[in-house]
Amino acid sequence: MRKLFLWFLLSGFLVACGTAAEPVWAPAEEVERAVYTDGGPTSLTLFTVINAQNGAGAHSGLMVNGNQRILFDPAGTWHHPAAPERNDVHYGFTPSFLDSYLDYHARITHYAVVQTLEVSPEVAQAAMQAVQSYGAVPKAQCSKSLSTILASLPGFEEFPFSWFPKKTMEEFAKFPGVTTQILRDDDAADNKYLLVEASAEDIEGI
Repeated sequence: MRKLFLWFLLSGFLVACGTAAEPVWAPAEEVERAVYTDGGPTSLTLFTVINAQNGAGAHSGLMVNGNQRILFDPAGTWHHPAAPERNDVHYGFTPSFLDSYLDYHARITHYAVVQTLEVSPEVAQAAMQAVQSYGAVPKAQCSKSLSTILASLPGFEEFPFSWFPKKTMEEFAKFPGVTTQILRDDDAADNKYLLVEASAEDIEGI
């Protein structure tokens, strides 16, 4: 009976993870116009959203800081018209967009764990190429895509594959030099009002 229960549980999980991806492809001129360079050390920043009630991982995202700074938010729901998207890669990820992203995810029901690791320019470039070429990610496959991408990078070859954001977070924490921040907020559980729906042409001074 236990094996049968586990089979049904796994089947339901895989069905949920099989939800079709939603391809998005911003025009080249929007992507080029949005390019943002941080100027700091080249790095990878893993974002993990944790359910505050049961401690389970709810979502994973990856910020790559190389010759430009981008966000890979696989199957994520954050968006902004001035941060053009191509298949879950958001360009022009400025400090204000970083704040928006974290504010959107940290709320009374969830908190955000931010882990940053300085890497060589070569690793940052490899990560940028990997996220850009991965393609749109189906729902519930954020950790699957991120763990696969991380394992493809130089120095990360042994990174374990995982469907679970919290497991990916725990494995990332094992790398020497990782810094960690935990962000909590008392925003309402439904904080979609934080998303900006206006057209990019209406946004100035960002």
